[in-house]
Amino acid sequence: MRNINDLMEKAIEFHGHSCPGLAIGVLVSKYILEQGNSFSIDEELVAIVENDNCSVDAIQRLLGTTFGKGNLIFKDYGKNNYTFYNRTSEKAINLRLKNDSKNQQAFSREERIDFIINSDPNDIFNIRETEFNPPQEAQIYDRIICENCQDPTMSTRIKIYNEKKICIPCYLELETKEK
Repeated sequence: MRNINDLMEKAIEFHGHSCPGLAIGVLVSKYILEQGNSFSIDEELVAIVENDNCSVDAIQRLLGTTFGKGNLIFKDYGKNNYTFYNRTSEKAINLRLKNDSKNQQAFSREERIDFIINSDPNDIFNIRETEFNPPQEAQIYDRIICENCQDPTMSTRIKIYNEKKICIPCYLELETKEK
């Protein structure tokens, strides 16, 4: 069993401070580690997160799922929902934050952090195994030089504007000027 306080300290080192959102990510990470997963050196473990809040920093630090390795996928849904795919075991787990039925808003910040990290994950999340259907492994794409600003840009992010290959920021700028 992982020590939740040690995990919290590692997450704080990465994130910079302690907060309830970080505590949620620590609890998620602890649960995932206790389900036979380990820190992802490459892309063995994939995390799909549905928010960009503090919890994701804990998940990156404690599980090794990062944007840079391509095993952290962000869906901007504003929900504390997390799905993990283990490519080795071919198992997947989904955790969805339950409605705040214990009125944690009445707690102080520190009380809420303590409440979260000392909770049984089943009391905080709806947890279920889900179909193993991971995203493809990270791809390396060619770079194309933007014909407007000259920045090297991933080929999958190039737009065509007046028959020129341009990056998204230049495309948006040119499109705005036209209006």
